[in-house]
Amino acid sequence: MDARQYCFPANSVAPARGRALRYARTGLLALSLGLALAGCSSDKWGFPYRHSVQQGNWITKEQVAQLKPGMTPNQVRFVLGSPTLNDVLHADRWDYIYYYRSGNGTSQERKFTVWFKNDVLDHWDGDPQPDKQPYQLNKQQAQEAIQRAKEYADEPPRPATQGGGGSAPPSL
Repeated sequence: MDARQYCFPANSVAPARGRALRYARTGLLALSLGLALAGCSSDKWGFPYRHSVQQGNWITKEQVAQLKPGMTPNQVRFVLGSPTLNDVLHADRWDYIYYYRSGNGTSQERKFTVWFKNDVLDHWDGDPQPDKQPYQLNKQQAQEAIQRAKEYADEPPRPATQGGGGSAPPSL
C-alpha cells in the first residue's frame, strides 16, 4: 500500500483544494503584476517625476516702463536686477534671459536686452514681458476663492439631512 493512501484517502478533497489555492495564487500574482506594469506604462501616474526648471530674470512690463534713457547702470540694476548674461566682449550690453520648462515638457523663453553708451542707458529691446510677477498670476483666483468663502460664511446654516450621519447642533 502506498503511503499517500494513508494521508489522503481516495474520497478526500484535500488535493483539489490545494490545486485551487495554487491557481488562485497564480492568478492573483499575474493580476497584480499586470496592474503594476500597466501603471508604469501610463504617463498619467506621474512616474517618473519631472520637476519644473526656471532660470533667469522675470521682468514685467511695469519694470520696463520705469526705464528711461540716460539712467546709470546702477539704476538699471535697481529696476531690472542683475543681468543673466554680462558679456566681457560687449560690456555695453546686458542680457536678461528667462527660461521656464514645466514638468510636462512645455517651455517658455523670453529675452530682453539693454544697451549702454558712455555708461548711460541708450536703448532697450526684447520680447513682450508679462504684466505680473509669478506670485501674482493666481491672485485673481485667490480673490475669487476668498469671495466664495465669504458668501458661504454669510449663508444661513442648512438643516441636517436625514441619514447623513451628522446631527444638528443643540439649540440654547
